[in-house]
Amino acid sequence: MSIFNRFVKDESGATAIEYSLIAALMAAAIITALSTFKGDLTTAFTNIGTTLKNNTK
Repeated sequence: MSIFNRFVKDESGATAIEYSLIAALMAAAIITALSTFKGDLTTAFTNIGTTLKNNTK
């Protein structure tokens, strides 16, 4: 019974699982946001690249 009680009271694995779930949710949110704004980001970086290219000549 002692081994079972130690297993039930051990919370170190639960903390690791919670952190990995949070990291997975954050990654999903970032991927969703980037795919939503893909066109706007492409345009913005193209404009930045063009401006830098024109100003360095």
